[in-house]
This record gives sequence, C-alpha cells and structure tokens, in this order.
Amino acid sequence: MRWEGGRRGGNIDDRRGMGPVGIAGGGIGALVLAAIGYFVFGVSPETTSQVTSQLGGAGSAQEGQQGSPEDQAGRFVDVIGTNIDDVWASKLQGYRPPTVTLYEQGTNTGCGFGQAAMGPFYCPSDQHVYIDLSFWNEMETKLGASGADFARAYVIAHEYGHHIQTLTGVSEQVQRAQQRASGQAEANQYSVALELQADCYAGVWAANAAAASNGAVALAPGDIEEGLRTASAIGDDTLQRRSGGRVAPDSFTHGSSAQRVEWLQRGYQSGDPAVCDTFGSAV
Repeated sequence: MRWEGGRRGGNIDDRRGMGPVGIAGGGIGALVLAAIGYFVFGVSPETTSQVTSQLGGAGSAQEGQQGSPEDQAGRFVDVIGTNIDDVWASKLQGYRPPTVTLYEQGTNTGCGFGQAAMGPFYCPSDQHVYIDLSFWNEMETKLGASGADFARAYVIAHEYGHHIQTLTGVSEQVQRAQQRASGQAEANQYSVALELQADCYAGVWAANAAAASNGAVALAPGDIEEGLRTASAIGDDTLQRRSGGRVAPDSFTHGSSAQRVEWLQRGYQSGDPAVCDTFGSAV
C-alpha cells in the first residue's frame, strides 16, 4: 500500500509512553468498562453508551502530545486517518473528524477505562478512536490476520465507520432497537448489522482513498485480498473455532467471516456508502 506521501492532518492525541492511568476509584484491575466496542471480541458502541450512562461516565482527563507523530507507526495512523477524513468529508455533509488517540496498555476515555486487550475501539461519548499499536502484532500472531499495511488501515477505517454511525444517528437508532429487543439474540443481531456496516464503510474508504489524495494514498495489487483475509480471520465463527468452542450464531456480535468479507467487498466495489445498509428496515 502506498501511503508515505499522504497528507498528515495532525489530529493525533499521542499518549504513548505515559503508561496506564486508572480512573478515580479503581485501577486497571477494577476495569470500569469491559464493554467498550472491541474491534474483535466486543460489543457495539451503543452498549458502551448504555454502560457509560449507568456508571455515570468518566471524563477523558488524560491528554498526550497533540499533533502529528514523527515515528513511522504514528505517521501511518495519521496519514491513513487523514485520508479517511478526506474521503468522508466528500461523502457526508457536515462531517466532523474524530480524534485518534494512541496509547499503551490502558488509558482514560470518555467511555471509561480502555485497555489494550480490547483492541482498537471507538468511543461515541468523546468521539475518539483509541489504538494501542501493539494490536498490529496481536492481529498477525494470535488472530491469524494479515500484518500488511492495508490490513491495518482496514482496522482503522472500520473504527472510523463507527464514528460515521454516530454522526448519522444510526448508533442511537440501534441502541433504541436493542432496548426494545425481545432477548440477547435479537440484540446481538443489531450489533452484527452495526459492525458489518462499519466493514462496508471501510471498503468505501478504500475505493476512494486514491482519488481523495491524488494518488498519494493508494492500494497496491493484492491489498484488497489482504484486507479480505483479515476480515475472514476475525469473523465471529472463526474466532469461536480458534478458541476451541462451538460456533454459536446467536452469540455473534460482529458477523461471520463470510459476512465480514462480503460487506467489506461490497463497500470497495461500489465506493458508495448508500450500499452499506446492513439493517434494511430493522431500525
């Protein structure tokens, strides 16, 4: 994937090197929020909002260095995030970029205390995307996903997809639908639809990345295949098999491998967010 010459927006909150800082009244072991929207294993951002309201929330008092990091890993996140912002600015009227927070081990967020074990996640309360960059290694070594640049960019774009859902009101609609659900299995179906839409939005970004950057950020041959392999590696059914458990579709929160591949591919092939209606008339 080509990205080194891409524009940097400097919208990075770099907390790396600060160490984990717990929330007043509890440390890391107390885990204020185990329900922040995990990229791999977690629940939807709507559940995050519900839990946050129940707990009274937690302000993101911790702040790092604002701007554009100079190390390669930090620059990559800045360039990709800026390009995603540029794409969505052309697709969504009134688009407002999220802040991307880089951290290590754990950090305060507007949704509670975030941990690296959660994987990258989006907090709707403060509209930040949170990433511990050690996840790239976890994704490759433990989840069997690709470690290529585009696979990592897909993860970032997926979390930006949740930001789009917050801006458009879809996240709030899903939250209300989950509250009306007859049981956990039905509530999980809404979570799956939300996650698959974020995958589709990631594909929309990929299709428009080059045009939004005059070719400075662009996919290379084989990149989309790497992304599809990553989507397959982190499907709920694949992860359940990997953990030695049985495949239980009613417990899916992110979608099967086949579904994640399908929706990422739909977004990429069309480049149009209008094709990303994973809900139909369900919300």
